[in-house]
Amino acid sequence: MKRQLPVALCMAAFLFTSCTVGPNYKRPVVNTPATYRGAETDAAAAPNATVSLGDEKWWTIFEDQQLQQLIRTALKQNFDVRLAAARILQAQEQVTITRSYQMPTVSGGPTVAGVRQPGIPNVFPSYSYLADQLGPSASWNIDFWGRYRRATEAARANLRASEWGQRAVLSTLVANLATSYFELRELDLELEIAKRTLASRQESLKLTQTLEQGGATSLVDVRQAEQLVEQALALVPDTERAIQQTENQISILIGENPHEVVRGMALTEQPLRASIPAGLPSRLLERRPDIRQAEQQLVAANAQIGVARAQLFPQISLTGTAGLQSIGLGNLFDWPARAWNWTGAASQPIFNGGALRANVRLTQAQQQQALLTYQQAVQQAFRDVSDSLIAYSKYREFRTHQEALASAAQGASELSHTRYQGGVTSYLEVLTNETNYFTAELGLARARLGERLALVQIYDALGGGWEQ
Repeated sequence: MKRQLPVALCMAAFLFTSCTVGPNYKRPVVNTPATYRGAETDAAAAPNATVSLGDEKWWTIFEDQQLQQLIRTALKQNFDVRLAAARILQAQEQVTITRSYQMPTVSGGPTVAGVRQPGIPNVFPSYSYLADQLGPSASWNIDFWGRYRRATEAARANLRASEWGQRAVLSTLVANLATSYFELRELDLELEIAKRTLASRQESLKLTQTLEQGGATSLVDVRQAEQLVEQALALVPDTERAIQQTENQISILIGENPHEVVRGMALTEQPLRASIPAGLPSRLLERRPDIRQAEQQLVAANAQIGVARAQLFPQISLTGTAGLQSIGLGNLFDWPARAWNWTGAASQPIFNGGALRANVRLTQAQQQQALLTYQQAVQQAFRDVSDSLIAYSKYREFRTHQEALASAAQGASELSHTRYQGGVTSYLEVLTNETNYFTAELGLARARLGERLALVQIYDALGGGWEQ
């Protein structure tokens, strides 16, 4: 036994440090642009080229206290977040299960067996006995080719992918909630515009009716004034419908049943950024959770190739038992009752209809699919950032022109009312300018919404929102 123990330890050390088949993971080279299309290129922004809006915490981007409270509630109660957390727990346990295949399995317990054999007349008599056995048994499929180590590598990569998947859910949740909240505040602004316009047009209708009754104008002018009133009236219930449905959407995002949502800042009070630091495109590969998730899925697919290749080689296993064995319980614990046995076996696949080699090719194809998915995610991320940067810049220009348009339309509307009351023009001019002003006000509200939604899209595209 003293001579056998060092030999056994050396063999175990050799087996634990044996080779691992299959390719080791190397991060793929991707075509990374030097700058984002649509990013600020002025000299003032150059010293801070490495600074990115995505590095900021979400509560510094969205300063509305009520919106912040909604986001905090959603991060605790949203079902998508909780489902992502459950997937992480599953992946953690899967790592433990897969890693356990590298270790021996040991079991033990008592065994009792009864035997009776009839005798053969004039040859030997019948006999019976009761055999007892007590002790552990063990088996070990030696991971000589790294099959189980590669499987554990894949399981760990899937765990990291689940963790990055949860961060992607958090980032998307913050962006979706901010988007819905800004849309709600824009609808509130539309409703305010509609009600204010309705009140003004109802007063104008009363004046027109008075003038018609006095013979100062025709019934056509009254009917045109009624059109303006009905136009504003029609928008009120439609906007109220959209408001309540948006409130329902926000309620579901925060994990609650549909209810009214408490408001904070008005849409026009929501802060905007004078400049948007996009940062270096290469850093996006480290920040975007969907990219990191796709990369970990690629790592897992790469490791699965090693699992498939290891199945082509001999499988080595050891089994053994040790303990006490006797006929009858009386002498089970005596020293002569000790017993042990062990078996070593190796099995080499010879013929399986090409299934094992096809499995290798299958895992290689799956690895190529994961590689393409990763490269596609990187390319899409660059597009997301570029689209959102362009949108923010152009929405700012659009909003500036909409402000000028609304101001001009307001002036034309007021002037047409003055001209009509002075008898210089017909009510048709009032109708046209009132409609134009109403449309311009609604367009300005939507332009302000588009500018804020573009900011949300930039923050999400740059990988912001998942750091808590």
